[in-house]
Amino acid sequence: MRKSKSRACCDCFRFYRKKASCYKSVKSNIYYVELVKVRMSVFKKIHYDLNAVLKSDPAARNKFEVILTYSGFHALILYRLAHFFYKHRYRLVARIISQLARFFTGIEIHPGARIGYGVFIDHGSGVVIGETAVVGNYVTIYQGVTLGGTGKEKGKRHPTIEDGVMIAAGAKVLGGFTVGKNAKIGAGSVVLHEVPANSTVVGVPGRVVKLNGERVDNDLNQDLPDPVAEELTALRARLEELEKTVQKIQKP
Repeated sequence: MRKSKSRACCDCFRFYRKKASCYKSVKSNIYYVELVKVRMSVFKKIHYDLNAVLKSDPAARNKFEVILTYSGFHALILYRLAHFFYKHRYRLVARIISQLARFFTGIEIHPGARIGYGVFIDHGSGVVIGETAVVGNYVTIYQGVTLGGTGKEKGKRHPTIEDGVMIAAGAKVLGGFTVGKNAKIGAGSVVLHEVPANSTVVGVPGRVVKLNGERVDNDLNQDLPDPVAEELTALRARLEELEKTVQKIQKP
């Protein structure tokens, strides 16, 4: 009786051990498939990024030159590596890689940002892309661009840049709003509000000057009030009143 019970326990133990080993092998196979998919996705995006440089920059003569000398392309490769670790919760490793990328390229991309394929960062020095920023496909970003937030709020605090957007040198896009497809943001603009698709935004703060290829009738009158001049005029008038009062007092 005891032998039969012990044999039954051994059989049960072997069954569950075999089942656990099968589960582990299936689980490892699933991880392997996911890793292969991630690697294929990353290499595909890098391929699109490379072609975007060749298409957008007339100075790029061949792929070999882009791979060796373009800091924007290097920053995107290192970002995609950092983003992989960030998604798998190796946050410190991801931040170290992003800081190395910043040191070598002058471009700071938070590993938590989401960037599509075919992105072209031209020259790139001084570009900053925040943690919750979303950049679509075939976006062109020039040097000095900031995709940042406006405060210390948590959650979505950086902009979403949709497909085909062009952001010129020195532009600042600040806040958790959306810049619509194929929009253009002029150099040095400071954009604080939603930008419609197929529009052109310029100025500080940014204003829509073109929409779907047609000029927008904004109040762009240059004869705007000058607060400093108005204050000086008021002070002059007050000084004249005081002088008249003093003269009246001084009269015998």
